[in-house]
Amino acid sequence: MLLKYWSKYWVPLYTLRSKMHELNLTSSYSQPRVSNDNPFSEALFRTVKYCPSWPTSGFNDLEEAREWVADFVKWYNEEHRHSQIKFVTPGQRHEGKDEEILEKRVQLYKQKKEENPTRWSGKTRNWDKVGSVSLNPDRIEEAA
Repeated sequence: MLLKYWSKYWVPLYTLRSKMHELNLTSSYSQPRVSNDNPFSEALFRTVKYCPSWPTSGFNDLEEAREWVADFVKWYNEEHRHSQIKFVTPGQRHEGKDEEILEKRVQLYKQKKEENPTRWSGKTRNWDKVGSVSLNPDRIEEAA
């Protein structure tokens, strides 16, 4: 653990590895393209890792951490639009609302292209519903 002098106090600075060691946690050593983890979980972990609302100074207590996580999960599932599922939320996909949303987008793009054809040099964006999502789709195809 490193110490840094900040505002007349010495405060601990942790690397992820040292903090995990202090908390008696073991890290995963998954390698790219060999993981069989859930792709939705992996997307969640990446999003939380880069979330701008993450409190850089940590949490004051367990209750504060739980509140932050509850708010984050609600945002992630109901507001955050995921690129790999055509910019719908996980909640919309789970409830089956994604098909209607994507069809409305198709119609909107079609209408806008008719109104201003010079805006598009080719086809409009593909808003077809995404089927199954996996981390390593090429490995699934190879196994078939």
